Amino acid sequence: MGNTYGDWLRGQREAAGLTQQQLADAAVMTRSHIAHIEAGRRIPSKEDARRLDKALNTGNVLSSFRPGDDVAVADRFAVALELEQQATVIREFAPALVPGLFQTEGYARAVMGAVFPPWSETECDRLVRTRLDRAKILAEPVAPVVWAVLDEAVLRRPVGGPRVMAEQISHIVRLVEEKRVRVHVLPISLGAHPLLSGLVKLMWFEDQPPAAWCEGVSVSKLHDSPDVVQRLVQVYDLALGDALPLKESLALMRATAKEYGHHD
Repeated sequence: MGNTYGDWLRGQREAAGLTQQQLADAAVMTRSHIAHIEAGRRIPSKEDARRLDKALNTGNVLSSFRPGDDVAVADRFAVALELEQQATVIREFAPALVPGLFQTEGYARAVMGAVFPPWSETECDRLVRTRLDRAKILAEPVAPVVWAVLDEAVLRRPVGGPRVMAEQISHIVRLVEEKRVRVHVLPISLGAHPLLSGLVKLMWFEDQPPAAWCEGVSVSKLHDSPDVVQRLVQVYDLALGDALPLKESLALMRATAKEYGHHD
């Protein structure tokens, strides 16, 4: 990821003779948030940028500097994955595919095998391993707290065929039964809803502002703006309110896995 913003901030901080902690204290931020900005993992909100400008006596340079959207999707996705590993709370809406954190190897391979232009077998293997490695955070007993709302279409689309789907849905059911995640299904019968057009992942952290990752076909964006994140939280809450309760969602997932199992 191009790091003009982070490099510039570090240069200004060092020129002012401040440590990250001293700048954090002056700008009423955490040291780790400053570190994330300097490393290019986060972009400060407008309010953060104003406080940084004031602390560094740099006028409105940081406040007016807004990075362009021409950063490669792969680079933005790498930052989103890193944030996912740091999050204490993750809430996700999936409109068409099982979220990456929940995917089994068979399902992940089927998803990777459908991309265009096709990836090589070696690249596909690497990406599947990366996806499965991400899920290791679910082996932790508490953090992060993970909630997901799945459009019913996620369960109905036979990605990889009946056997893969039976295994995949059973895996999600186990995660819910073990109380490691919470999953609600949004019924197809609901029709149109505000989140229908794409994936949304909301992330909260112990020592930095929340962020949101939104994804569509060839379009993805990591949002740091508090106003945008708050609006996405509200839309997610609307979808959650329309979703089936946990018990009914589990029953639907068990029944769907059973239906796929009968196709073997």
